[in-house]
Amino acid sequence: MAREATPYITADTHAPLPYRSDIDGLRAFAVLSVVLYHFGLPLRGGFVGVDIFFVISGFLIGGILWREYDQTGRIWLRHFYARRIRRLAPAYFVMALVTTAFSWLLLLPFEFREYGKSLIAATVYLSNVYFYRGAGYFDSASDEKPLLHTWSLAVEEQFYIFLPLFILFLARWRSGLLSGLVLVWVVSLGACVILTPSQPTAAFYLFPLRAWELLSGVLLAIWGYETGQRWRGADILSWSGIGLLVFSVAAIPAGPLFPGLLAILPVAGTVLLLANGAADNPVNRALCHPVSVFFGLISYSLYLWHWPIFVLSGYLQGNHGNPSWSLIWIAASVGIAWLSWRFVEQPVRRSRTLTGGIAFAGTAAATAVLLSLGAILYTQDGLPGRFGAEARTHIAASGDFLQDWSRCHVPGSGPLMGLDVCPIGPEGPPRVAIWGDSHVRAFREGLDRAAWDSGTPGITLWRAGCPPLVGVRKTESAATPAQDTACTQANTQIAQSFSRIDSLDTILLIGRWSYYATGSGTGLDAHNRIALHPLTSIPAQGTLQAEIAEQAAKDTVSALRQRFDTIAVLRQPPEIARYDSRRAAREAAHAGWPLAALPTTASSISLAGARTRAAAGDGIWADLADTGDIIWIDPWPAFCDDSACHAVIDGIGQYFDNNHVTNTAALRLKDLFAATFGQMLRQPTNAEQDDRG
Repeated sequence: MAREATPYITADTHAPLPYRSDIDGLRAFAVLSVVLYHFGLPLRGGFVGVDIFFVISGFLIGGILWREYDQTGRIWLRHFYARRIRRLAPAYFVMALVTTAFSWLLLLPFEFREYGKSLIAATVYLSNVYFYRGAGYFDSASDEKPLLHTWSLAVEEQFYIFLPLFILFLARWRSGLLSGLVLVWVVSLGACVILTPSQPTAAFYLFPLRAWELLSGVLLAIWGYETGQRWRGADILSWSGIGLLVFSVAAIPAGPLFPGLLAILPVAGTVLLLANGAADNPVNRALCHPVSVFFGLISYSLYLWHWPIFVLSGYLQGNHGNPSWSLIWIAASVGIAWLSWRFVEQPVRRSRTLTGGIAFAGTAAATAVLLSLGAILYTQDGLPGRFGAEARTHIAASGDFLQDWSRCHVPGSGPLMGLDVCPIGPEGPPRVAIWGDSHVRAFREGLDRAAWDSGTPGITLWRAGCPPLVGVRKTESAATPAQDTACTQANTQIAQSFSRIDSLDTILLIGRWSYYATGSGTGLDAHNRIALHPLTSIPAQGTLQAEIAEQAAKDTVSALRQRFDTIAVLRQPPEIARYDSRRAAREAAHAGWPLAALPTTASSISLAGARTRAAAGDGIWADLADTGDIIWIDPWPAFCDDSACHAVIDGIGQYFDNNHVTNTAALRLKDLFAATFGQMLRQPTNAEQDDRG
């Protein structure tokens, strides 16, 4: 969040009037809203502090540029960008270097690799585009991205490019310039409102859909300059403005409804307070209070530093569930922000020897350093050699799930139209269909190798959290209602499609059966919930979910029996309840660190405990296996000994989390699928080996 000097101008004198401390008070309100929200204090809409900053930046920068345009008929881009660099770059570069150093100590390789990409994007002010292409701001993964907050700096920098160039482009047509700015404001606001429901991530991150917020401040500054406003009016303006801001911070919900229409509230509140900021009333006196001014002065540095502190401290400690620790880290953020303001921002801003040329050269050099660091982290896969052997075992497991899905496609016609279809094995009409949930992805490498070795083409059809069962629908805590509906529709289409694919003769069902039978996860993912509901009937009161799942399994096999000669079901591998490769890697990597979270993972589970958890899932298929209606494929001997089941075997990770196996494990189990792909394994031909690359 850029901090600009806060003079304001009258049309008659064109001279700066006394400093407006109320603007620093507004900055304080904005930055504290954001900081307290991020650290978990009960401010439902604290993130709107960024919108307040956008309006303030537009007001100040718009006022500076319009005054220069009015007095000289042009914009001195070199001087403008030299001022921007002096105010923004030094604190950013220091924050980025320190954050990189601590990330080197803390982040796991795959996370550090992604950090390198975000460092490059942030340094060239494209991080809003980078994060738009990844997960959303409100996603759970957002608190593992130390530079996520730079998205708003990128939006402002893009604004600093757009506005002066726009003024220069229409400089000779004053009325057209004003009309053009108003038109851009209208189009940007309209697009934001229209697109937020369908594309909330784009509306949140991208400059064209946020430009109206900055232009609201620009147009206010131009109006004030042209009319000679002294920024004084009725007290109701200030009270209305602060009321809108307080309501926004307290009530606007995070999620896909924002920004859209909801963003109008904090923008309007900020405009009202800026327009009446010089009036003498209780609201403005509170904004001008020394405490408010203090936080306003350090607001840019506080915004810069609080998020990396939040992310890295939470990463080390596990979370910010302890309010006492949250307050400690907030206080640390304020202290570091003051140091940054006092010893980085202020000296550079006040320096008389730092010319524009030196500023540009220094920025170019620092930019080159950060870009080089980011490139090294990315190309060297996050420098995995930083950690010891135990951590590297879990680190390897956490990265051992990526597969080549380049052969996948979405048919535009035919029985599988609109579904993700992923061929495995050699080319040709598929003989084997693998239908399931995310466990199909987990076993993909082993399935593919078995298909190649037997020379049998196949296809995989899978959807995360979607049981491959007919006659039921599901509602899941980790899914949206739309995703639940899509699961039901996809399953119906898949089941109906088999009769129209003549080449198929074998089907393999793969799923997390214990999850569907019990209705919940286990251990580290015990919070996940799923409920199965029959599509065509209402179960009797007291019917257990395992009974619904068992009936669905029988109905599924009955339907498939009309089409397939062979129906196989993979027994779900034992769930290692308290294992997660990423969490285990962190615990091993941070062992001995002060403040590090106590270990919560375990890479083994007793055989009795694993069997107890699996009983309900195994039970839904037991009768069908006993009667020979299905081939029951059992992977348990590959993971369990006489007393326990293990996520790490012979120093090699077998699980990604507590229920998904790694590629290594899937390849180790490829022989289990031999019967599914043709009874006997054979050596692949040279041509098939070439096809596999």
